[in-house]
Amino acid sequence: MTEARPGTTGRTAQEVLAWSRDQVQPALRAAVATMPQATQRITNYHFGWQDEQGRPAKADGGKALRPALALLAAEAVGGLSDLAVPAAVAVELVHNFSLLHDDVMDADTTRRHRPTAWTVFGINAAILAGDALLGLAFDVLAGSGNPAAQEGTRLLGTAVQDLVDGQLADSHFETRNDVGLAECVRMAELKTGSLLGSACALGAAFGGGRPEQVVQLRRFGADLGLAFQYVDDLLGIWGDPAVTGKPVHSDLRRRKKSLPAVAALTSGTDAGRELAALYHDTLPLSDLELARAALLIDQAGARHRSQAEADALLASALEQLAGAHPVTSAAAELGKLAQLATRRDH
Repeated sequence: MTEARPGTTGRTAQEVLAWSRDQVQPALRAAVATMPQATQRITNYHFGWQDEQGRPAKADGGKALRPALALLAAEAVGGLSDLAVPAAVAVELVHNFSLLHDDVMDADTTRRHRPTAWTVFGINAAILAGDALLGLAFDVLAGSGNPAAQEGTRLLGTAVQDLVDGQLADSHFETRNDVGLAECVRMAELKTGSLLGSACALGAAFGGGRPEQVVQLRRFGADLGLAFQYVDDLLGIWGDPAVTGKPVHSDLRRRKKSLPAVAALTSGTDAGRELAALYHDTLPLSDLELARAALLIDQAGARHRSQAEADALLASALEQLAGAHPVTSAAAELGKLAQLATRRDH
């Protein structure tokens, strides 16, 4: 491995995320500024840059984990993070396209401690704004001038197809009572793991990495993405609203077939069978029933199992990262980001 660069391995994960936002935000804002004004009004609100009246705001814009992974992946293969800024912007645009659509599909009314875009501007407007962000992502890659732009377009296109496939499976799960754990895991790999894998692969490609490094870093991101989804699903049941920006038991309220819920439902335990009765009912769940459902998932062993799976996937991700023979300093910071992303209190 290449020797660490002075002054970089001491950065915390939060400092790395702040550095990434400083690197990416100007280019992200410049890209969004090329969109029609009507679309910008919605996207600027969604990103937290404006309020619903179009006035400047500084709302929570999210962790921006994916852009940070892209920048560090470029450094991990010996390139400069500046080279991967277009890749980081494109991945963040795709991620936010998916969030705008997810909020509509899931009927979520809160994101990042604010009303979701569709509740402010309407369902059709939010969907179209998401479509616009998706198109803009590929425009950013095509106009980057990076030698890996064509390869990057294919990488991102594959990730988008996977993401949509995963989202479609997730939506189909809502009407089924026979969802198996293996297909739920596969859905999460497509919906979440693919884009995190693409972020790392894009960064590595734009940083001039060798093909085998691009593959290894994609695997690192994919394993991290699935671990992230396990943790996110745990937070969707037990997360603090002050941290998650969503109401307590938000996933249970929708009877979402999340990874812990499906693990409990298919556990063959008395707790799993009682949970199934709650999930298969059609009446809205009361606060007492929501608390009971959360307890049943825990009693079925699914809470512990989900955290154990996340921990195992994190270990696998770090092994994939080591297999890329990365620059030491960048590898250390990628490891810190991975640890942060899989913490239950993040």
